Amino acid sequence: MFSSASTIKHTINTASNRIHHVFQPNWPHPLRLYARTMSSYPPILLRAEQKPLEHRSFSPAVIRSLVEAGYPVSVERTPTDPNYRRIFDDEEYEAAGAKLVPSASWPNAEPGTVILGLKELPEEGFALKNDHVTFAHCYKEQGGWQQVLSRWARGGSVLYDLEFLVDLQGRRVSAFGYHAGFTGAALGIKTWAWQLTHPGEKLPAVSSFTEGRGYYLNEDELCEQIRNDVAEAEKKLGRKPTAMVLGALGRCGTGACDLFLKAGIPEENLLRWDLAETKDRHGPYPEIASHDIFLNAIYLSKPIPPFVNNELLSKPGRKLGVVVDVSCDTTNPHNPLPIYSINTTFDDPTVPVEIKDDQNTNAPLSVISIDHLPSMLPREASESFSQGLKESLLQLKDRKTARVWADAEKLFNEKVALLPEELRTKE
Repeated sequence: MFSSASTIKHTINTASNRIHHVFQPNWPHPLRLYARTMSSYPPILLRAEQKPLEHRSFSPAVIRSLVEAGYPVSVERTPTDPNYRRIFDDEEYEAAGAKLVPSASWPNAEPGTVILGLKELPEEGFALKNDHVTFAHCYKEQGGWQQVLSRWARGGSVLYDLEFLVDLQGRRVSAFGYHAGFTGAALGIKTWAWQLTHPGEKLPAVSSFTEGRGYYLNEDELCEQIRNDVAEAEKKLGRKPTAMVLGALGRCGTGACDLFLKAGIPEENLLRWDLAETKDRHGPYPEIASHDIFLNAIYLSKPIPPFVNNELLSKPGRKLGVVVDVSCDTTNPHNPLPIYSINTTFDDPTVPVEIKDDQNTNAPLSVISIDHLPSMLPREASESFSQGLKESLLQLKDRKTARVWADAEKLFNEKVALLPEELRTKE
């Protein structure tokens, strides 16, 4: 025998009210508690970044998508220290439907909460009991990798490393490469122009030309300033710069080429190289020395001959004045640009290259090797990265079976298995 919908509803309401009266008024309602416990949407906490001068984060637009899909999302308030301040205002997240919570509260998040962030966590020793989605930089046996990775193993949680969320072709689901190339090219032009308008002086800190911030508010602000730099340098040189991009078809190289064009450099002044131009030729490449700016955007997967060497750079007629090494393989023994040995920073963006027996006079050569270039354009970089990851983030509730997340957890377990037993035993 079947009951009507109204009869069933009345029966449920009656039972619910009876249960409710058994408990104290300020206790959670049992049916609501049951529903919350059984929800397939895990709580998500977006933490505030704790790395100095890191202003990127996941965008309010993507947080809104998660909220609308059914995820309970909390967002840590942005720090008041300008060195740590997020590019997005707290109010933008609140308007997206997220709950604001105090900064640095993520270590005390409720069990089952997924902690969402970008850059690596502070180097502390306590075990991590919540799953994290972040860049951790501990899968390639970097310095201290065992201690970093063991925090999740000891806490019985999972690291979903953003660097290793990949599609079926092994390509990263989302990356900051485009804006690394875009901002690297901008700094390359600025350095070239500075050499002409301020001979003998190093390019000052990024904060000196961004009103003390150390980053640009948006792409329009950056492009307008770089176009002005080109115009001022052109008055000195009588022409616009020439630029060469190696790895021009990738995300990073595409971003670099787009910036060069938006800065007013004509297409005929831009040389785009990729695999087709280098597969049958080994370096050094004279074409690099014949351009004012060279930007390296290749991913180094195996030892290769150097792109330049002292012999090439010391020959008369060198135009090259700026090398932008977006790849930043500084400490790699097979670095294809063996002309420098340190990473540069936003506070000190360039390092001079010493060329033995240089036959070029008044021809300085500087290298830019900043490993977090997209932070110079944090809003657009964050929005682009977040949008690229949105569909995967929406699958977090199914992360045990959704391919991108399941593969990332499998890789995590493989890396944990390499740890000494005492570092991979759950506390």
